[in-house]
Amino acid sequence: MKDASYWAFLPAFELARALREGEISAVELLECFLDRVRRFNPELNAIVALDETGARQRAREADEASARGESWGPLHGVPMTVKESFDVKGLPTTWGVPAFRDMIAESNASAVDAMLNAGAIVFGKTNVPYMLADWQTFNSIHGTTNNPWDRTRAPGGSSGGAAAALASGMTALELGSDIGSSIRNPAHFCGVFGHKPSFGLVPQTGHGVPGAEAPMDMQVCGPLARSAEDLALALTALARPEAGEISAWRLRLPQPKQNGLQDFRAAAMLDSPLCAVDDSVVSRLNSALDTIEKAGGHVDRSSRPEFAMQESHELFLQVLRGAVGAILNHKDYEAIADDAARLPEQDRSYRAQAARATVQTYRQWYRGQVARRRLRQSWARFFESFDVLLCPVAAVAAFPHDQDIPRHARVIRVNGRDESYNDQLFWAGLASLSYLPSTVVPAGRTAQGLPVGLQIIGPYLQDLSTIEYGRLVSSLLGGFAAPTAYADR
Repeated sequence: MKDASYWAFLPAFELARALREGEISAVELLECFLDRVRRFNPELNAIVALDETGARQRAREADEASARGESWGPLHGVPMTVKESFDVKGLPTTWGVPAFRDMIAESNASAVDAMLNAGAIVFGKTNVPYMLADWQTFNSIHGTTNNPWDRTRAPGGSSGGAAAALASGMTALELGSDIGSSIRNPAHFCGVFGHKPSFGLVPQTGHGVPGAEAPMDMQVCGPLARSAEDLALALTALARPEAGEISAWRLRLPQPKQNGLQDFRAAAMLDSPLCAVDDSVVSRLNSALDTIEKAGGHVDRSSRPEFAMQESHELFLQVLRGAVGAILNHKDYEAIADDAARLPEQDRSYRAQAARATVQTYRQWYRGQVARRRLRQSWARFFESFDVLLCPVAAVAAFPHDQDIPRHARVIRVNGRDESYNDQLFWAGLASLSYLPSTVVPAGRTAQGLPVGLQIIGPYLQDLSTIEYGRLVSSLLGGFAAPTAYADR
């Protein structure tokens, strides 16, 4: 008889197979995860809303359908959770904002419906930072989420509850979102897999701040999981036109052209003057690259896209803060506008750049789009010679909780020095600004035992190729490993 911890850490595609073959029922599998939520969520605070009654009913219906020989889809009967910012009918959608505490969703987000249509059982929602705007996960409604590898540390953000729930075996699959590494950063911090899709690939309907539901530039919805196979399965279910376009458009994701690791042409960039990366992370990633090369993979460690990285990074900050600033409430927006007006013109700090971007004119925004078009063309030329670019996700592994200092003033320790907390946006912006897909896979752990993720960036709409490269690499690097404190419990 397989114990509960066996089922809790299997990837979703293996759970789906076990359900199909009758090794376990949907009701039994759901109860396995709900039991782990009861046991471990009080110390992690990853899952902040549950629909046990609705999930149990759907699990019973899944088993009844199986008994009739019916299948709802590739995730038939697999329990999963979704990020709190997605609408799930009957559950609150707050984005961590106190003013939205009592807002109950009247319908499901498009991405949630896509997972339900694939057969999944959505039983809860996972924690986020205020307005999804941090690489930590805490808010005044639901409190702080802890990292299952070290509960004194952050799990990342903004899909931090998602990654913590996956790593600790409290859910089988997760639906997150990303604009500034909000899928990639938690995957890196918690040692799970994550995929930031190409912009526009997954509908955003039902994933928006109440009163600001229009899709936001660069923001994407995508999966977090415990295997690359799960990422591909979930993305295939999620990728589709928006509801209003489905009558005319059809979407077919390109399949990878490569037949194995040796067929991929990889470039690697593990450092940048725009964001120092701690030696503990670089060492782990270099070891991963060495392993890839020993297995016959090709890695060029010197080639780079032909554009100015400083210009790209500053443009990303302009677009990012412009997009996020557009959905701020009036009070927060006015405070930033006042800040922008007071700061000296020669101030080039992150705080100043972010404040000015928040209140930029449409003329400034449009000129940014012209520059972004040139950057996208440069990326396209780069990907004529390479299939993927390998790079870090962030400057450090998971850092201690740091909630008492405003984000613009925070620092992190990198190689014994205090560096700006916000420099890490450089590694986020490489893919986000130009709408590129990015897959994060576990690449081992630091000497302190903290997970490190490898970021795999690819050409626009070649999402299945970055995931496939991640699958091949993971078979060499070991893939997901459960945190010691939760592995056998």
